[in-house]
Amino acid sequence: MCGIAGWVSYRRDLTQHSQVLDAMTETMAYRGPDTRGTWAGRHAALGHRRLAVIDLPGGAQPMRADTADGEVVMVYSGETYNYTELRDELRRRGHRFTTDSDTEVVLRGYVEWGEAIGEHLNGMFAFAVWDSRTEKLVMVRDRLGVKPFYYYETEDGVLFGSEPKAILANPLCSAVVGLDGLREMFSFAKTPGHAIWDGMRELRPGHVAVTDVNGLREYPYWSLEASDHTDDRQATVAHVRELLEDIISRQLVADVPRCTLLSGGLDSSVITALAAQQLRERGETVRTFAVDFPNQEENFKAIDLAPTRDTPFAHAVAEHVGSDHRDIVLHGSALADPEVRRAAVGARDFPNGIGDRDNSLHLLFKAVREQSTVALSGESADELFGGYPWFHEDRFRYADTFPWLAGKGSLFEAGGLLDDDLSRRLDLRTYVQDHYLDALKEVPLKEGETGLEKRMRQVCYLNVTRKMQPLLDRKDRMSMAAGLEVRVPFCDHRLVQYVFNTPWSLKAFDGREKSLLRAATRDMLPRSVADRKKSGYPSSFDPQYLAAVQSQASDLLDRDHQALALCSRDRLSEAVKADKDTISLQQRTVLERSLDLAMWLDLRNPTLKFD
Repeated sequence: MCGIAGWVSYRRDLTQHSQVLDAMTETMAYRGPDTRGTWAGRHAALGHRRLAVIDLPGGAQPMRADTADGEVVMVYSGETYNYTELRDELRRRGHRFTTDSDTEVVLRGYVEWGEAIGEHLNGMFAFAVWDSRTEKLVMVRDRLGVKPFYYYETEDGVLFGSEPKAILANPLCSAVVGLDGLREMFSFAKTPGHAIWDGMRELRPGHVAVTDVNGLREYPYWSLEASDHTDDRQATVAHVRELLEDIISRQLVADVPRCTLLSGGLDSSVITALAAQQLRERGETVRTFAVDFPNQEENFKAIDLAPTRDTPFAHAVAEHVGSDHRDIVLHGSALADPEVRRAAVGARDFPNGIGDRDNSLHLLFKAVREQSTVALSGESADELFGGYPWFHEDRFRYADTFPWLAGKGSLFEAGGLLDDDLSRRLDLRTYVQDHYLDALKEVPLKEGETGLEKRMRQVCYLNVTRKMQPLLDRKDRMSMAAGLEVRVPFCDHRLVQYVFNTPWSLKAFDGREKSLLRAATRDMLPRSVADRKKSGYPSSFDPQYLAAVQSQASDLLDRDHQALALCSRDRLSEAVKADKDTISLQQRTVLERSLDLAMWLDLRNPTLKFD
């Protein structure tokens, strides 16, 4: 797991621009705290920061392969879980290997299969290959978009990086955010391929982008497909279990300490139980980590998406599987620390976070990193198996918009955050509606598919391709900021494709959310956890935290901070003065997002264009 950056220019000699490449690469330092490396040729320069996970001494990058026709050089971020099988296949095809790393397998795979290399990989990855034989750069991103990849076309080539900050470090890229960038920031509906910075693009999941002297082209190598599902309920449940067992087996491979993130919800508990079982067979004990807050028993307030506390359920799973468990207890003063917010906002490169839940995730990952380098997470099971309320209630699933936005009009003004004039100019409702209609056109349908099954295929597609992406990006950014690799087993493309084509009548056969997942793994879990209702990532209700963010937001008003050009001064002032016992969720959201926005403006100093 690493950070990558690079520059292709067909009119410059990039061997003379090492300082710029170094600056781009060093923005990725926390993504790769172990080692750094750079390579430069006349028209291409590649930078790499490494977090060593597999073959610690042998996976240094940029990695080169010499061929009879010229040199091929690669920078790679991620993990390829089927690399041992691919290495065997490539050896049979005549390739020789000098390391045990998956990186060399991907590089040799490119030499063998060229731009089609992504089709052969099972994993989470983003990489770039400079092929001196044809003087082209090939950029590839994994099928579900677990690992980030951004690029920026220039007059004579391209800049790229794991994160926008790497590209922004090059003087050819201007830090400008226009109206569409602001719309992406505040619309709660991620548009694949879009970045908030003018001229910058995100390489879409399952896509390849190629740059040569003729320009840049991007095309898909994988997408969800609609096909017949012929398994009955029993066979479907069994196959989901079989896939999960294989996925966990592959994703436990590492040459460093590993663990699971355990909330006590169904998703993380399934991952933990499967990992515990497989490690037990090897004579090992799984490590588990959970987040908690002091005095949560007294302070906790149930909300729709988090109706119960996590800790009792996490402890039940830890005891049930015999894990080496640790609660990471986060105090309100730590969550409200401006330096923690600075680190969280800086890691995301995005100001529209979710307040204390971003800050707590950053602190959780830092604490986990002290004992483990790799963590398995239950992220994305809700989008895949139908875990959210909007999968199950007609008022959401038949709404003429993204289901998670249905009935939440205040979201279109960013929870009341935005200045009224700016809100009118952005017209987020129209922006979201346009992109919703575009997304519907992408949905693959079976011939003759109608009614509920058709609509639920659409809802499932929207969740996997739109709702899941910001959450995966958040998980990647926050974990890599701590030098922690988080793996997401539910994003294995084989599982995603199989479940996508499972009829909704099977996905919800018992009338509950995530019926298939629950049925496939119930035997491994405590009954209380197997039957637990969906509960989202927890918030802190520590009065210390709320008092601190009100004070910090008051300071923004006193200083007339530049964020007030975007925020509603009146609504922020009301939230600052709100009684701590009766403050609304919307007012708390205004406080937290104002602080995130102000921090982002201070860190990135973007030029905002309102025309």
